[in-house]
Amino acid sequence: MGARLPWPDESPVVDDVGPLEGGVIHNSGFRQDCSIRKISALGATVRSKVQNAPGEELTVELPTGQRTAATVEWARGGEIGIRFAKPIDVLALINRNLVNQPIDRRSMPRVEIRCGAYVKRGEDFVAATVRNISARGLQLEGAALPPVGTYVSIFLEGLNVPPGEIAWRRDNLAGIELFEEMSWSSIMPWIRETMKKEAR
Repeated sequence: MGARLPWPDESPVVDDVGPLEGGVIHNSGFRQDCSIRKISALGATVRSKVQNAPGEELTVELPTGQRTAATVEWARGGEIGIRFAKPIDVLALINRNLVNQPIDRRSMPRVEIRCGAYVKRGEDFVAATVRNISARGLQLEGAALPPVGTYVSIFLEGLNVPPGEIAWRRDNLAGIELFEEMSWSSIMPWIRETMKKEAR
């Protein structure tokens, strides 16, 4: 979310095809299916059988049916990073994806977003920044986050987050696995409001 463009991962991701429906790349009269692994308002990381070259211009058909012009920014390991000519509505894309899933299997994709948070461990509160959020957990960044295995409570303005456990730590980053899954119907309005605040 926000004014960020997906860039290559530090190491190639082999099996992660992404949580969204597939898209289509239209290039010089040819049509090729692709999977969308990451997406923002500004661009996407997609995987397809045909490797497009950086600087190449193409059109991407998103799962919403919207077609948008794009330019290839980078290519690596069977993936390409594309920059959209005009920003897209990512929330509409996520909503469509959720609505098309069976009710008993609806699951939020991991959404990158930046906002303040507090981590409570015992009686202590630690300030942190949310880097991404899904129905099952969060990634936080902070200078004094608790060690792996610690039970914590997370406080976000406008969103009730179940308690969880520090599942992993790397430098100033930590992954929180929640004890209860959050509903997409509560996360989506919170993401929309948080984006509005970022835009102000």
